[in-house]
Amino acid sequence: MAGHSKFANIKHKKAKNDAARGKIFTRLGREIAVAVKAGGSEPSSNARLRDVIAKAKANNMANDTIERSIKKASGAGSADDYESITYEGYGPNGVAIIVTTLTDNRNRAAANVRSAFTKGGGNMGTTGCVSFMFEEKGNIMVERSNSIDEDELMMMTLDAGAMDFEASEDGFEIFTSPEGFSAVRETLEQAGVEMVSAEVTRIPQTSARIDSDDDIKKMKKLLALLDDEDDVQDVYHNWENEE
Repeated sequence: MAGHSKFANIKHKKAKNDAARGKIFTRLGREIAVAVKAGGSEPSSNARLRDVIAKAKANNMANDTIERSIKKASGAGSADDYESITYEGYGPNGVAIIVTTLTDNRNRAAANVRSAFTKGGGNMGTTGCVSFMFEEKGNIMVERSNSIDEDELMMMTLDAGAMDFEASEDGFEIFTSPEGFSAVRETLEQAGVEMVSAEVTRIPQTSARIDSDDDIKKMKKLLALLDDEDDVQDVYHNWENEE
């Protein structure tokens, strides 16, 4: 990501074609289903569902689509039984990769993720082989605008429990503990602050470079194959020279 604006990258991802957006919405629908199954269909009493709804809105998912997903998940006998499984491994030149899945078939998910690693010049590892290189944090991004006062925003988020606040030319990045994420996000939402993105993510503590053109092609192929997998929800890596 070095040399590239995180805000520009997020906007670029949101501007994907209809097929890509459909895939994102399908993944969000699964997250909604799991959240509803775990805590019920009422956002007011289900913090996890509120967070997923906020993530869906940040990805331009329409309100009626969100409501339909909640109704589908809460309907009798209609909720799919998704299992959360995390895989870890290495890409070309030792790039650390974590893949999270929500699947109704663990054998299929494992086989397809392993195949993506192999075809992309990497290899699956054992549980815990790279997760220690990442820290789980809440991450909220707010674009800079004339209507947002930096000092007020910083004090608001820190008072709500944020761990760190970083300002750049493009905007503001707010970090929280996983447990404190909901409180900070809801504080911003109630204040009418528009968020570019808001989610609990895994942030690499070390980075890895890929200098070989061949390895860069393999790494891009690996990430593309994982992105194409229906069971895959998120992919985290520490490749610092990603374009």
